[in-house]
Amino acid sequence: MAVRGPYAKGTAKRAEVLAAALEVVARHGCRRTYVSEIAERVGLTQTGLMHYFRSREELYQEVIRTRDEHDYASYAETPRGIEGFFAVIEHNRQVPGLVQLYAEFSAEAAHPRHPSHDFFQQRYARLRESLEWDVRQAQDDGEMGPAADPRAIAELLMAAADGLQVQWLLDRDLDMVARLRALWQSLCAASRV
Repeated sequence: MAVRGPYAKGTAKRAEVLAAALEVVARHGCRRTYVSEIAERVGLTQTGLMHYFRSREELYQEVIRTRDEHDYASYAETPRGIEGFFAVIEHNRQVPGLVQLYAEFSAEAAHPRHPSHDFFQQRYARLRESLEWDVRQAQDDGEMGPAADPRAIAELLMAAADGLQVQWLLDRDLDMVARLRALWQSLCAASRV
């Protein structure tokens, strides 16, 4: 049965707000994005927009969640394996504001009392699990040696990607994907020794 009435309208408006926020933050970053600009784009006042989100933190958390869902559907599903991870990082070059939001917001959320702390813990757990699967797939394909520790490699790839994204924000000439591929190839080679 289709959802109707005020609840459906609220869900649709929230999705519209998130789409606008994704676009604005991707261009300007979180420091130069104003809630009033997002509200104006969707025909709301700033107070009206905040009716759909309890706080700016929740809005940004949902922007990251929406971005993750889009990236997974667009890049991580195909091509499969580690290439999907590289494709997401390559796409990040097109959305520097979202990279900035992620880098700053994830660091803030490391504090246990931050409203998005649990969200980021779960996000990292999902990404680690996905990368562990990629390592196991590479082991099954003979690209990665059988003694390689999938969890350790997943954690190294995550740490490298996060660090490279921060470096890229400071130096846009840095080729994040080339560095991650080199790390992956080094790990593959070391695992077969």
